[in-house]
Amino acid sequence: MSGTAEGKLFATSDLHVGYSENREIVKRLVPESDDDWLIVAGDVGESTKQIEWALALLSSRFSRVLWVPGNHELWTPSKDPVQLRGDARYRHLVELCRSLDVVTPEDPYPAWEGAGGPARVAPLFLLYDYSFLPPGTSNSTEALKKAYDTGVVCSDEFLLHPDPYPSRAAWCEARVTETEKRLEALDDDIPLVLVNHYPLVRKPTDVLYYPVFAQWCGTERTADWHRRFNVSAVVYGHLHIPRRTRYDGVPFEEVSIGYPREWGKRGHPHGLARQILPLLDPADGS
Repeated sequence: MSGTAEGKLFATSDLHVGYSENREIVKRLVPESDDDWLIVAGDVGESTKQIEWALALLSSRFSRVLWVPGNHELWTPSKDPVQLRGDARYRHLVELCRSLDVVTPEDPYPAWEGAGGPARVAPLFLLYDYSFLPPGTSNSTEALKKAYDTGVVCSDEFLLHPDPYPSRAAWCEARVTETEKRLEALDDDIPLVLVNHYPLVRKPTDVLYYPVFAQWCGTERTADWHRRFNVSAVVYGHLHIPRRTRYDGVPFEEVSIGYPREWGKRGHPHGLARQILPLLDPADGS
């Protein structure tokens, strides 16, 4: 399945189907045509049962579904029957996705030949390394201390285990190094749609209500990827601030749904699924 001229490439993220209101949103996610693809950029849910339910439903509707893990998928909640941690949990989810015919970061990057193509859609799993330092800090130790002092600490510190890596930053280092090699080996003639749960550049985190939270939002190591590689668009979520921005002329699409308390106030300004390809008019901003 490489897409046809009639199909479109859509994206969504941060479905958080543990909330009943968000499960109703997933039930409303339907393609416009039989050839549409859907990117799901992480944080589908927190238990394997939730993740399987949502991805199975979406895979039955869209011609192809592509998934990258968010931090919530990588949590090991005490009530989840699957108590795998770290990389073992991630690999378990990869196999679950494959059983549902969902593309993962461990699979070949599929070619999109539908409207706006050709392009290669690259699902990435990169994590973060605390290098998005909040103001007033000069290293990750100071950044984490500031978070604890202010009471704004990501739940990853308690639920996202890096096993067998010594730290989440070390896991991130391994993922970035591996992914970088894969991207460097690609044919540069075909534009890329890069998909990651976290933004690839620091700038989107500037609008966070709590700037100290930025340290859990990406890595400086990917800051030039949208310029270094032939990238037509970048898709991400995590921030729960759905909008469309451009950096160095490349569209960055934050496609998250977020929690009911968030979208209940703002609505869904870009719809439940954002059109990624064909590219929208540059004047159609956030």
